[in-house]
Amino acid sequence: MTGVDAKTVVVKIGTSSLTNETGEIDNSAIDKLATEVAALRAAGHRAVVVTSGAIAAGLPELGLGGDQRPGDARTLQAVSAVGQLNLMAVYKAAFDRHGLVIGQALLAPLDFTIRSQYLHARSTLERLLELGVVPVVNENDAIADDEIRFGDNDRIAALVAHLVGAQELVLLTDMPGVLTADPRIDPTATLISEIVEFDQQLESVAGTSGTVRGSGGMASKLSAAKIASWSGVRTVIALATREHVVRDAVNGATDVGTVVVPRAKSLGAKKLWIAFAVGSSGTIVVDDGARNALENDGRSLLAAGITSIEGTFDRRAAVEIAGPDGVVFAKGLTGQSSTELSAKLEQPPADGPTVAVVHRDDLVMLA
Repeated sequence: MTGVDAKTVVVKIGTSSLTNETGEIDNSAIDKLATEVAALRAAGHRAVVVTSGAIAAGLPELGLGGDQRPGDARTLQAVSAVGQLNLMAVYKAAFDRHGLVIGQALLAPLDFTIRSQYLHARSTLERLLELGVVPVVNENDAIADDEIRFGDNDRIAALVAHLVGAQELVLLTDMPGVLTADPRIDPTATLISEIVEFDQQLESVAGTSGTVRGSGGMASKLSAAKIASWSGVRTVIALATREHVVRDAVNGATDVGTVVVPRAKSLGAKKLWIAFAVGSSGTIVVDDGARNALENDGRSLLAAGITSIEGTFDRRAAVEIAGPDGVVFAKGLTGQSSTELSAKLEQPPADGPTVAVVHRDDLVMLA
């Protein structure tokens, strides 16, 4: 069933919300999630689930739970390979009870940073939704390169929301939303019900680490919400155990958690990819004149405005762009390598046509 008000909703749930105090998968938590998603589907919406928990599901199977939990990446990747099967079995049983079919999709950063893989991922997820399937997405931890991975599923959820053209992103956590302070330190912390703009003060109250059982934390959820906001997706950060949390989040209930309002002007797919999906290989420092031309005149970055470069990068690599104060204000794909740029900076300006170092079509303003 679909209608004028039908939405595509991405629901992400983390390990801390899927496990009990001993770190094992809590089947009742997945049952609740399946019930919430089934209600979405009954209301005519499409749903994608982004889940963590593969490692937690694999540890008991291998007798590595509790104090025996390994810390090395190689073993944890092997554990996740075992855990994926167990986790999906619990998901399948939970969704079967509602007559819903699920389909697993394991994604990695390269699926967002390589254009052909991005299009394949989008096509597959879109076809699953057309067939009435609920895609269940997780990072492909079993084979992910430790240096090329997201490390938590919050950012994947935000990128998936853009990938499938979602209108809503619901990040389920073990907190009621974003609070004014860490409640473990400050018992007077209160809920921030709405976020319209991001600033350093807001990001500082979120902290940096998650729980013992989870890899993210509120900081990663705010980062994900920022990605979603820049792609025009409304985000709600809310308590996973709250009754009807997903329904209320999608329906706009005022007391459901922290609502992050989407920006009025969203980024297109390419610029969103540049800003958030691809890692930076270096930094280009520019003078005030170049910064003004980029920020206010919509110009491309030329070599004449560059004062120094940091890092080693090839052509078409992503680089950050900083002003004279060292503060990064933009990011883009460079048309010249660090070696080529270094040689140009050591020579007097040449006459003739000037080639852009970062073309405005490949440039994103981050401020």
